[in-house]
Amino acid sequence: MSITKPLLLAAATVTLGACATIPKPLEGNFAPVTTAGAQQGGAGGTKVRWGGEIIKTEPGPQETCFYILSKTLDSQARPTGDKSDNQGRFVACREGFYDPEVFTRGRDISVTGTIHGTVSQKVGDFDYAYPRVEADVVYLWPKRVIYNYPPGYYDPFWGPGFGPYWGGPYWGGWGGYGGYGGYGYYPRRVIVVPRPVPRR
Repeated sequence: MSITKPLLLAAATVTLGACATIPKPLEGNFAPVTTAGAQQGGAGGTKVRWGGEIIKTEPGPQETCFYILSKTLDSQARPTGDKSDNQGRFVACREGFYDPEVFTRGRDISVTGTIHGTVSQKVGDFDYAYPRVEADVVYLWPKRVIYNYPPGYYDPFWGPGFGPYWGGPYWGGWGGYGGYGGYGYYPRRVIVVPRPVPRR
């Protein structure tokens, strides 16, 4: 098979990633307050855009609260897919019912809203102070696409001349540093080789 098609697919993927924009509901200007900072108090009333991985979703009589493992947001305002990226925890609550079977544990979520104190909850036997966000936007991200490749698969974009650039800080480590910057492509290789169409 010609290598032209895989190269074009890789180029298209990189181009789309470079042009990634923040979804309209998540746009805006927000204070650079971290969850750790909010735990210390003094940030009440601050508008933030936070995100992470859902720990649990708890609907109540008037609102639904999302307990979230906080993560760094990428250039799309999506939580990074890096499992070692742990920014603490927070809870975001929004009026209405959100189904826990849809907003399931492990899904990526981003929220915008206003910090409103903290809520104490047990994590094991520890009393953890969750910074509380009164959310005006709750954005559930699509599940990440995982590509698996057979042993010995050759990636023409990895090796001398490519590693330092693709592994640099702008791209968040596409290459050897934890995936393609949080855009959701794991492992590092993004070239998709189509299966041949069987002849009839």
